[in-house]
Amino acid sequence: MVTRMTENGVSTCRAAGTEQFEKFQTGFGRRKRTLVQYDYRASDGELFSCVAPTLEECRRRRDAWLSEKERKEAGNE
Repeated sequence: MVTRMTENGVSTCRAAGTEQFEKFQTGFGRRKRTLVQYDYRASDGELFSCVAPTLEECRRRRDAWLSEKERKEAGNE
């Protein structure tokens, strides 16, 4: 699969607070399915990546990840 989101298998999402996404199809014939590959670089530099059927689902998962991350950080202080 050719992608603009990776170089040599590494995400090109480098700036903090940025997101990248790309749609792709999997399967063949009548079983084709469109999915979204999603990368988000958090403000601390950590990368969140997922694949889901829609961009909205990817963003929902990102928001849940960020909430969990903030909860853990608040517990450590």
